[in-house]
Amino acid sequence: MPYFICTTCGTQFNKTDQPPAECKICTDERQYVGWNGQQWTTFSDLQESHRNVIRLKENGLYGIGMEPAFAIGQRALLIVRPEGNILWDCIPLIDDGLIQMIKGIGGISAIAISHPHYYTSMVEWSRAFDCPIYLHKDDQEWVMRPDPAIQFWDGETKEISDGLTLIRCGGHFEGGTVLHWSEGAAGEGVLLTGDILQVVQDRRWVSFMYSYPNLIPLPASAVRRIADTVEPFSFSRIYGAFWGKIVATEGKVAVQRSAERYVQALKE
Repeated sequence: MPYFICTTCGTQFNKTDQPPAECKICTDERQYVGWNGQQWTTFSDLQESHRNVIRLKENGLYGIGMEPAFAIGQRALLIVRPEGNILWDCIPLIDDGLIQMIKGIGGISAIAISHPHYYTSMVEWSRAFDCPIYLHKDDQEWVMRPDPAIQFWDGETKEISDGLTLIRCGGHFEGGTVLHWSEGAAGEGVLLTGDILQVVQDRRWVSFMYSYPNLIPLPASAVRRIADTVEPFSFSRIYGAFWGKIVATEGKVAVQRSAERYVQALKE
């Protein structure tokens, strides 16, 4: 029996004889069912139709994506460090060549994911590297393929290694999480945000949404909370969910002024 994968969001479901009747991730108002209706693929078929790409983003940080683009189209980020490599967010595909390459630079010690839209094939990744997956417990209901490797954490922050801290921001999802990497950007600090804080086309700014594809905004209180939650952490650079979506400098200033602009726009 295959583990079916939704072609619209990339989520892998538990093993079944037939495709599920619907994708719970996509029928939620934060996502959508594809215009041609619910469609599915499998992990093995995806390995035949797509390939992994990896790019160095800065010292100690690689981006990992897919070609051609698939589902939401996000790329994952791999932090490489002597204490153990950390995979931030996830993509639906992993193949033998990528597994061997990553093992050659130390493997993966842990996986942490910002929110359910990027859970994708996280269990496949975890089994390839025999590592835990850290998800916030507030998003537990969105796990479509349960596995013992998944560790649900509670509270507002969790340090997963020296200088690596998960921060619950909420907003897009109740358990929406970002990762602070204190050693990134040559010690100035990096925030890996998925789309909990979305780097926008004008990369001096970020934005905050309940639903990006359906353009449902967040209330001012949620935006203020996100900005206040990351304020105690030092960071100059922000990596969003997609290739090229990077606030290269003054990232902390960008978050604060973006939150102020957003809240002001809601008042007008």
